Amino acid sequence: MKRLLYVLLMMMSVSQMAIGQIDIHSHAITDGYMAAVKAHGMEMDEGFPIPAWSVEAHLAFMDEAGIQTSVLTMPAPQPKGVDAPAVCRAWNELCARLKVKHPGRFLFCAALPLPDVDAALKEAKYALDVLGADGVKLASNAYGQYLGDEALEPLMAYLNERKAVIITHPHKPSAANDALIASVPLASYEYLAESTRAILNMVAHDVLVRYPDLTVVVPHCGSFLPNALPRFKGLLPVMVQQGYMKQVDVDANISRLYFDLAGAATDDVIESLLTITTPDHILYGSDYPYVAPQALIGAKKSLESRLASHGLAPDDILSNNAARLLGNKH
Repeated sequence: MKRLLYVLLMMMSVSQMAIGQIDIHSHAITDGYMAAVKAHGMEMDEGFPIPAWSVEAHLAFMDEAGIQTSVLTMPAPQPKGVDAPAVCRAWNELCARLKVKHPGRFLFCAALPLPDVDAALKEAKYALDVLGADGVKLASNAYGQYLGDEALEPLMAYLNERKAVIITHPHKPSAANDALIASVPLASYEYLAESTRAILNMVAHDVLVRYPDLTVVVPHCGSFLPNALPRFKGLLPVMVQQGYMKQVDVDANISRLYFDLAGAATDDVIESLLTITTPDHILYGSDYPYVAPQALIGAKKSLESRLASHGLAPDDILSNNAARLLGNKH
């Protein structure tokens, strides 16, 4: 009943809004980025091949899928070595040009050369002030530096000042069993665990409460958070009592998160996600080009037909929620 009332209120408040569909989770795999990946021998660092990508193919997918605007982010792996700042700068500048060349079709969240926090701060300022970036993308971890790490405090403080949108994305964990991920793709389970551990680390350090003007998007249907949060809440009082953790308001932190539906947004997964968030914090994401276009189009059609059965308004999930989050920049 509460969900139905919410849907009716939202439909009243956003009716008449002419907003196209927005894909909050897509990747631009540029020639410069691929050259840097190959230079460091990282083509298979994430356990699977990096797909081909082109602007033309991306636009063709969007047109067939009915997507007006795609938010571009740099994929995994994270640029590495002394050339990382230059790789991020080139990627950001190319995406800024795409945004201008194809108005209303592409937005982008800037790549930052972490774990070098000073370089990341410099790039964030340039991307937001000069290039007109729509936010920043942060890896779950940058070579062992996880979201929530104390070293990231200056960056979080700056992004909070800017009221920045942060799109997070899982990367290969800093310690992984290479034999295991060679036979069981890490994207099938470890990416979900990776996003979960990064967000829980942010919660444990009260990042989202201390920096209330950040907007943080969690990928892949909330990852394992719906399962992990009850256990985290149960353990927290014991850990606080024994002096291993500080008391934090878990619910207040989680309430500031947004979630995309990239990946397997089955009915069970959607219901699970709704145990930790509200419908206005759920967004559509495709994960293009990591899944074949026809498969993504079929999955999107299926999702659209099922949203109402979960008390979700399709226009909100596919358009309005992301438009509000992005400040109608599309």
